[in-house]
Amino acid sequence: MKDENKPFNDAIDHFNEIEGNASNPSNAKINKLPKQLKYFGYFMIGFISLSILLMIILNLLN
Repeated sequence: MKDENKPFNDAIDHFNEIEGNASNPSNAKINKLPKQLKYFGYFMIGFISLSILLMIILNLLN
């Protein structure tokens, strides 16, 4: 293990090994989420966006 990736205490080491924290941000694979989670996120973003747009339109009609 390189010096730059070594944890500086046991709590950080535990967090890196047991809880899956990436020791280096370049090692984190954020884009590798499960398809169901991606689709749920897309659905929620779309739902919230459409809700805001609908509220704006309905407020303008009144």
